[in-house]
Amino acid sequence: MALSEIAPRILCIGIPVRDLTFRVEAVPERGSKANATHLAEICGGNALNAAIAMARLGGRIAFAGPMGDARETSSSFILERMAAEGIDVGHIVRMRDAATPVSAIIIDATGERTLTIYRDPALWAVTLSDADELLADCQAVLVESRCGTFCIDLCIEARRRGIPVIVGVDRAMALTDGLLTAASHLLFSSEQVQETAGVADDGEALKRLAGLTPAFLAATRGPRGTIWLNEAGTLEETPAFPVDAVDTLGAGDVFHGAFTLGLAEGSGVQEALRFAAAAAALKCTRHGGGPAAPQRIEVEGFLRDRH
Repeated sequence: MALSEIAPRILCIGIPVRDLTFRVEAVPERGSKANATHLAEICGGNALNAAIAMARLGGRIAFAGPMGDARETSSSFILERMAAEGIDVGHIVRMRDAATPVSAIIIDATGERTLTIYRDPALWAVTLSDADELLADCQAVLVESRCGTFCIDLCIEARRRGIPVIVGVDRAMALTDGLLTAASHLLFSSEQVQETAGVADDGEALKRLAGLTPAFLAATRGPRGTIWLNEAGTLEETPAFPVDAVDTLGAGDVFHGAFTLGLAEGSGVQEALRFAAAAAALKCTRHGGGPAAPQRIEVEGFLRDRH
């Protein structure tokens, strides 16, 4: 996958999070304590992790969504790190008297993560910038599925303009969710696609959802790769790359970002899925959630070694 002369501009829509990550040998049992071997404070959130990944892979990234009051510390912490990644933060809306989300994340020796998060309900009352301003020179839109309440009209307008809208599904969706039909591409995990469709099989769940939306449908399954429906409605699979995983936090978000960038650069879905699988695999080999996303040169080298 080669970079175009002008990097594509991609709009990410989501709610940034301040993550406190703790490494432990094993997740403590209920009511017990455990000593952490490492503590890190990083920026996170599904769309922000994807934005960082795309910026490192060569995209021009703008971010839109709500953050807490300008007087609180979490939002300032996150904005500094976004600016360091070269992400345009001009469309972030500071919500007066609201709190930026904070999460506590426990990562065990296998790299699996367990987390709890607080999101201020006031954040969902945000009003984004004008569509003409947000979509100008935009080659793709990446949205967190939970954010449909404040961006569905923008997504519909993007599709009307022929701009792909990729939804990174971060929880089960209602079958009446407007993003199901506003999206051009829906990226689920195995658990989410089964819960959304009410079917205990990834492939059958995708087929059921295909009757409700014209969008491209895929489900990621960690080390088992990605299952997806082609234009003929036939199931296909893109293998995962085997790696020694130490931290899976943010891997799905990195996958969504790399896939979106691939599409924006003109790749077909097969090539974009393989590119995304490589980026996610490399992220899993290092600690740090989304901020551990790889650089473009790393992903291209990784893929060259596996032809």
